Amino acid sequence: MSGSKKTSHFPALATTRRGALRSIAGAMAASVALPLSAFAQEVDPINQVLQSRTGDWSDGFDAASSGAASVRTSAPILSPDTAQAVEYAIQSYTDIANRGGWPVVPGDKKLSLGLRDPNVVILRQRLTVTGDLAEGAGNSQTFDSYVDAGLRRFQARHGLPADGVAGPSTINMMNVPASTRLAQLQTNLVRLRSMSGFLGDRYVMINIPAAAIEVVEGDRVVSRHTAVVGKVDRPTPVLATKIYRVSFNPNWTVPASIIRKDLIPLMQKSPDYLTKKHIRIYDTAGVEVPPESIDWNTDQATKGYLFRQDPGDFNSLGTVRISFHNDEQVYMHDTPQKDIFGREQRFDSSGCIRVQNVRQVIGWLLRDTPEFPRERIDQIFKSGEQVHVNPKPEIPLYLQYISAWAMADGVTHFRDDIYNRDGIGQLALQ
Repeated sequence: MSGSKKTSHFPALATTRRGALRSIAGAMAASVALPLSAFAQEVDPINQVLQSRTGDWSDGFDAASSGAASVRTSAPILSPDTAQAVEYAIQSYTDIANRGGWPVVPGDKKLSLGLRDPNVVILRQRLTVTGDLAEGAGNSQTFDSYVDAGLRRFQARHGLPADGVAGPSTINMMNVPASTRLAQLQTNLVRLRSMSGFLGDRYVMINIPAAAIEVVEGDRVVSRHTAVVGKVDRPTPVLATKIYRVSFNPNWTVPASIIRKDLIPLMQKSPDYLTKKHIRIYDTAGVEVPPESIDWNTDQATKGYLFRQDPGDFNSLGTVRISFHNDEQVYMHDTPQKDIFGREQRFDSSGCIRVQNVRQVIGWLLRDTPEFPRERIDQIFKSGEQVHVNPKPEIPLYLQYISAWAMADGVTHFRDDIYNRDGIGQLALQ
């Protein structure tokens, strides 16, 4: 992998492996398949968060909207503990699959707090199988506070808005077969093991299926950020690389693929589109070319022209671009469309990664660059000055495809296999 160096597993882990495995085993059992007595005694990490949604982590583990539940943990996904926890999740989901999996929840109506309906009984059974609801919560047809808490727990584990409403997306996620979830865990265990070595004292990890970012330092997550990643037909690549530049108030040079797939069709419909978007056209000599001089009914625009958007609050990159070494011409950036981070489905880019609260990320990236303290950064944003900064040293960056994982606290997480890379066919949200 380019731009990174792997060494042996963390040395401290070897001396405590037996204790760690026992701890993870107990937590996994509590998360997936414990009877009522155990649930009465065990502390459920997600339920704790659902009862207290304020604090430093209110931005959410994988927040898809302002109402999504936080999963309060500082453990990074790419750690040896995660791989070990997945091993125990595999045992639990093997047992569930061998016992026939879980019931299919009918999708003919939405279910929410206060509703009385026969489907609520099936919903209770489904939540009980995976430990989201205690076995002793009963078989009532009433959607009570116990079902509400259990459903929010399930939604939080699957990266859905934890609103307590069993709508189409939630029910589709619930009805993915247990055998499929087991296969996901087995596939992702291989990925996690390959990334369980030393990744750097400081690094950034983008989890593509989760459309989420972890900023990691000293083996703990210091901040998490919602992201927007590539569309199915323009996927974000899997990479191990390094961040080498932060560009404030950048121009945006439009990639050839976007000129061909997007700009030409838009100009055919609206000839003033480029002018409205402050996008200028330059020929090979650097001379600006008026849009009306190009025949938009042909592919003339793709031949020898440079399309560049002026900096500003309208710029597609927003106020900052974060560049990293790669051959795919992708990068991380801000966006003027802040509402996009509140969408349930955030696979909407041409491969680049849009970052929620990007200023927090760049403040962390440039922390050891003394000539760019936070005050200087704020001044640059206010002035609109174009500035390029190269962090020293370069920061490791990992773009990974982890669609299923488990944490040492016993919580198992799943995301949709959006790019169909798990080898198990399309899942719920496609």
